[in-house]
Amino acid sequence: MSDSPKRPRIVRNDYRALHPPNSADWKPSLAVSVVVPAYGSQEKLDLTLAALAAQTYPSTLTEVVVVDDNSTPPLRLPELRPEHTRLVVAAPDSWGSAHAVNTGFAHADGQVVLRLDADMVAYRDHVEAQMRWHHAADYLAVLGHKRFVDWEAGRFTPEQVHEKVRCGEAQALFAVEDSRPHWIENVIADTHGLTAHHPGIFRVFIGATGSVHRDFFKTVGGLDTDLRLGSDTEFAYRLAQAGAVFVPERTSSAWHLGMPQMLQKWDEGRHQRVPYIAQRVPLHGMRRTAPPRAWRVPLLDVVIDVGDATASDVDSCVAPILAGPDGDARITLVTGQGPAPQDRASILAGDGAQLRLIEEQYDAEGRVRLAAEAPAPDPAVPYRLVLPGPVPLRPDSVGKLLSAMERADAGLLLAELPDAPPARLERTAAFARARHITGGDGLDQVVAGIWGAARYPGLAAAESIGTVFEPPPPSAARRFLRRYFDARQRARLRALLRR
Repeated sequence: MSDSPKRPRIVRNDYRALHPPNSADWKPSLAVSVVVPAYGSQEKLDLTLAALAAQTYPSTLTEVVVVDDNSTPPLRLPELRPEHTRLVVAAPDSWGSAHAVNTGFAHADGQVVLRLDADMVAYRDHVEAQMRWHHAADYLAVLGHKRFVDWEAGRFTPEQVHEKVRCGEAQALFAVEDSRPHWIENVIADTHGLTAHHPGIFRVFIGATGSVHRDFFKTVGGLDTDLRLGSDTEFAYRLAQAGAVFVPERTSSAWHLGMPQMLQKWDEGRHQRVPYIAQRVPLHGMRRTAPPRAWRVPLLDVVIDVGDATASDVDSCVAPILAGPDGDARITLVTGQGPAPQDRASILAGDGAQLRLIEEQYDAEGRVRLAAEAPAPDPAVPYRLVLPGPVPLRPDSVGKLLSAMERADAGLLLAELPDAPPARLERTAAFARARHITGGDGLDQVVAGIWGAARYPGLAAAESIGTVFEPPPPSAARRFLRRYFDARQRARLRALLRR
């Protein structure tokens, strides 16, 4: 299958290859559903809807779905609102922004879903600016710009806000010197507008204002309603795993009415959300410093074809991973058959003896499972290592492979093995994007083009003793960072991305 016009090949996160329509006579074709999750604060909601009623994006292609997360008293729709606006009350079986956004998505009809919080006053071209990008590609996560301002009740009427936005003077509603930027602006600036790729770049796509194609939202599975805090971060991580390209839209902006709770109670909020996010986001900084344990979503899936291998051969491969410093892994032993027979005759005859030993060997190890066939790639796990057979490893073998992949910023790393096909270390996000672009044809070649491929010599322990690894040349992103940022600035960037 050839590339679709809406699925151009973007290298890592360098969206500069895209050419969104920018002419004044542009005629958009995509419908957008603006989903506004809301809980209380009727006055702010009225101002948000007043600003949306003055947007430049065609009203015939715009609908607004306000989701009342069971406010007391219930929210209502004001008279001054967009032409196609609906109020939906979330089911009482859950609560929180994730539940409200998912409810809004379920009622949305647009080809693009734009989440906008109910305390935002958007500039007149805020929706249009994001939608221009979505006309260029269908796997983008577009992040709207905003600034935070202190809010006093009764400061503006909906009519005043509507008039200012309609006349293109929304920026005059507040003094920019009295506002505060979001911390993500530092990350955007330090990565040249997110074009310098980093595995943790997804963390900027959080809350307030952002948009994705409806089908992409559905593919990812929506927000996790079990997370009361941090659901947007976890959702952004799954977008990245699905191959999304993150685009900061900065030609327009919006005012956030009031300082966010997480800004006011940073330490308390961090303590409450980090354990939940770390369970689900293997790339979170906490995972690198936490004591060894099993996690809900592992960093690495290891798939090993054990075939007719002996239990000793299998253990020489599996044990170093489990006991080593990079044991944040889930291991699948592919047997090619069902469970070993346990009847008297088969035991006496020796049929399945090694498989029975393998089954018993890892019966109590939660990180190891046996399967007759190789499982499909898990979209939540960032890396997948496929071994053609049990390879004798050292405790640091997996860590070296992962480090080599990150140094090369590659989507595929092929590790040489003696007398066997190479081991494959795959970056889930790269292969997910390749499948989205092509439908599944020639994935290795596509991944090499959009993310890069590299080779690693001597993975087996017997072959790697004394071997000096020659890393691939640094990626364009790393060359950019080394050229334009000193060591202190790079350290600051890493610290921001670990938040």
